[in-house]
Amino acid sequence: MRKNRLVAITAAASMTMALGACASGAEAGDGDGGPSTGEVRVWLVGSDTPDEARDHLKETFEEQNEGSTLVIEEQSWDGLTDKYTTALAGSDAPDVVEVGNTQASAFTSSGYFSEITAEEFEELGGSDLLPGFVEAGDWEGAHYALPYYAGSRAVFYSPQLVDAEPPATLDEYVDTAKDLYEEGKFSGVWWPGQDWYNALPFIWENGGYIAEQADDGTWEAGFSSEGGIAGLTQIQDLMLNASNAPADGQETDLQVPFCEGKIGYLSAPTWIQWSINAPEEPETEDGVPGCASTYGGDLEAFALPGKDGGAAQVFAGGSNIAIAQKSEQRDLAFDALSIMLSDEYQSIIAGIGLIPAKVSLAGEVPQDTSIGAAGVEAAATAKLTPATPKWADVEAQTVLQTQFTRLANGEDVEQVAADIDAEIESILNG
Repeated sequence: MRKNRLVAITAAASMTMALGACASGAEAGDGDGGPSTGEVRVWLVGSDTPDEARDHLKETFEEQNEGSTLVIEEQSWDGLTDKYTTALAGSDAPDVVEVGNTQASAFTSSGYFSEITAEEFEELGGSDLLPGFVEAGDWEGAHYALPYYAGSRAVFYSPQLVDAEPPATLDEYVDTAKDLYEEGKFSGVWWPGQDWYNALPFIWENGGYIAEQADDGTWEAGFSSEGGIAGLTQIQDLMLNASNAPADGQETDLQVPFCEGKIGYLSAPTWIQWSINAPEEPETEDGVPGCASTYGGDLEAFALPGKDGGAAQVFAGGSNIAIAQKSEQRDLAFDALSIMLSDEYQSIIAGIGLIPAKVSLAGEVPQDTSIGAAGVEAAATAKLTPATPKWADVEAQTVLQTQFTRLANGEDVEQVAADIDAEIESILNG
């Protein structure tokens, strides 16, 4: 789900089959220290990790481990799950891997990651690590995938296009977006029909929920709850009366309509600022142009307001980092992981505007602009999807994308809510 960082995972069954195929060698990565020198391969996904951090990781690791080398191999978010499933089950697995936060539980529950002991966990940051991302990477009371960085969603706008103070409440946000709207010409807010990430704050702020687990272990979905219906009603109001985005559109290349001057408010992960600030003429043929000279220098942001003011509970994007179960360099892999969670490395991450893995370093995120301040404010109350590996199947089956497209096409809210709940419960309880 990214460049949405929040990519769908293939069904857990296929992962289990892949794991079973290599079960006879599963102990290979447990290690009892492994060799003192060797090559460590780190898989990072996309370009969000800055060059300065990559250089620091490689140089520091090789200084601390004389005779060893560290190689960073960049992966693409597209097709990542299938590639990881194959690589982590095979004989040539990487040593340290980055995964999207909603991917983590599917991989940990299938045995692809090496356990981080309680002593190691404390050494790497312990209670200072982002708690929601720690939970996402835990399985059956043990730690496997730890926080790498987080990103929250903020509402972007250009004062050239929106001459209004940021709204103070969620209701005001809806009303302002509708006031800005001109059918076929200008969107008060840009809402492609398949975009469910931006929908969750409306569910949560109105008192609804995605799914909750009962004491007997069964899951109950909450889109049909009173708060869920209220949130879905606001969402459909914006889709139909404030947005010109396609009813079946996806949350990709959002900078394009923004840079065309067709959007008032754009709710997106804070890293969208880099796409907007990209040059108008992309360096490669398949690059997507930004608008650095038009709106990039005039870009503002605010935290989506909550129902009663303050920052709304938004969906937290970001990544976890883990040691592969089949790594043949477990000790060296841990050294690399230690550098990536060090204060110095995480401060580099924070310096470009991402939320660092450690709570104590949040102040390192530049807040001298409205974008930095909005990102930090939004991150303070951000939430995640249900912590179950079967959530991966909900995403893989595009349940929410399909149902929110129905909302964008004007279908009955209560019926859509009932269908969402039925599908989610069938998958989580299956």
